[in-house]
Amino acid sequence: MKSDALKFGVQNAPHKSLYHALGLTEEEIERPLIGIVSSYNEIVPGHMNIDKIVDAVKLGVAMAGGTPIVFPAIAVCDGIAMGHIGMKYSLVTRDLIADSTEAMALAHGFDGLVMVPNCDKNVPGLLMAAARVNIPTVFVSGGPMLAGKVDGKKTSLSSMFEAVGAYNAGKIDEEKMREYECKTCPTCGSCSGMYTANSMNCLTEALGMGLQGNGTIPAVYSSRIELAKHAGMAVMELVRKNICPRDIMTKEALMNALTVDMALGCSTNSMLHLPAIAHECEVELNLDIANEISAKTPNLCHLAPAGRTYMEDLNEAGGVYAVMNELTKKNLLNTDCMTVTGKTIGENIAGCVNLDPEVIRPIDTPYSVTGGIAVLKGNLAPEGSVVKRSAVLPEMLVHEGPARVFDSEEEAQAAINAGEIVPGNVVVIRYEGPKGGPGMREMLNPTSAIMGMGLGNSVALITDGRFSGATRGACIGHVTPEAASGGMIGVVEDGDIISINIPENTITLKVDEQILAERMKYFVPKQKQLSGYLKRYAALVSGGASGAILN
Repeated sequence: MKSDALKFGVQNAPHKSLYHALGLTEEEIERPLIGIVSSYNEIVPGHMNIDKIVDAVKLGVAMAGGTPIVFPAIAVCDGIAMGHIGMKYSLVTRDLIADSTEAMALAHGFDGLVMVPNCDKNVPGLLMAAARVNIPTVFVSGGPMLAGKVDGKKTSLSSMFEAVGAYNAGKIDEEKMREYECKTCPTCGSCSGMYTANSMNCLTEALGMGLQGNGTIPAVYSSRIELAKHAGMAVMELVRKNICPRDIMTKEALMNALTVDMALGCSTNSMLHLPAIAHECEVELNLDIANEISAKTPNLCHLAPAGRTYMEDLNEAGGVYAVMNELTKKNLLNTDCMTVTGKTIGENIAGCVNLDPEVIRPIDTPYSVTGGIAVLKGNLAPEGSVVKRSAVLPEMLVHEGPARVFDSEEEAQAAINAGEIVPGNVVVIRYEGPKGGPGMREMLNPTSAIMGMGLGNSVALITDGRFSGATRGACIGHVTPEAASGGMIGVVEDGDIISINIPENTITLKVDEQILAERMKYFVPKQKQLSGYLKRYAALVSGGASGAILN
């Protein structure tokens, strides 16, 4: 065991004295030391119950013969950070989480880890750390929130953001707005739709890094506590067998995750996080591969914001394993991949049937024959852009219209609120990419305002920033190269015609090539005065098409 090098022999007596300072007995010191990475805090609703999960993991580890030792990881609530400078600090935390967890794990010689994340950047950040540290590791999340209910209909955070747009458009009054505020998010947990947090937690199951139900068992269910105990037991078995993250997160496993991503209709942010996780595993995963997999993977789920079902419904329908079992009916998964159960994917999902064909469509009757995410390319995004195809209205899959151009989210939001965006427009928001933002802010406020105002069937939005998993509509993000890096999006002008064709995976700025060449010749990207961590991040970060990794 790794910790043996710190615990035994006269030369390690100083280390042991510090273990005793922690109150550890000789018996505890002699056992495998298991680091439990707790993302608990009191500002993120998805994390306020993680202390209970951590206590259950500790018990599971101890029951299986290990010594649990807790250390922290940070997490940002994307909902609270949305629409102001706070969102610049969301994506950037993914690397802080990975770096700090790597430092803690390797500095203290742990024999295994249990990662306890829940929200958007927390899960991928810890998956990146797991690949780097590469000691036996299991994931168990805090679990999803239950859906709210307004006027007898289930609601989620996207309903709340769209209610703001409806209020600004005069469609609901202040009393109804207040009702949405009080009823939309009724419990702790990650927001109740297939947003980024739940997308990534579901993908831990597809990758083989989380136990069955990790992505879907609601945060308030007692079975979530049971799951955490089993995660603590499972890591001890991995330590005994020396099964490590890179034995599990292979190229084949990452392809499985991307396939399940397409079937579930996950957040477009998965197209940032999966390439970044693959990079840490020394596996190449690019946007071209994503389109190849999407082309052959049917979309089986329409959870909010794409539809009217929620994480609790997916859990009751059989969860991620039931979706995976459907995919095996057309041989779309590699079932030989190893998992944290010590068994293969095929062994894990055997007998996991689809219990509700209204929530999980049978593979022969999918929502669409192609996956939930599409990568669009063209002169406006030669390296790629991303759209959640499953959440786009049919009439907006092909759209062409004049650009309305804004150099920040705030400028665009002001124009939308003022009623300056009209049917047919293509809203362009630039200088919000990984480098230009910096931090690649999510554009949930403007997209929700467009939907809430009833413009979702006639207005598209394009950005070098990104979108929340709660976004729906013809919203194309991750445009690469971004404006700050000299991308074509930086020279779009008001009135330019932009053509979007999602079925054909194209996005085109329909301006004469000579005119575009002249604009690019004299284009000087805007520079922002930066300081602190954002300055360092902007200097190091790659484009969205490669996962916004730090070079």
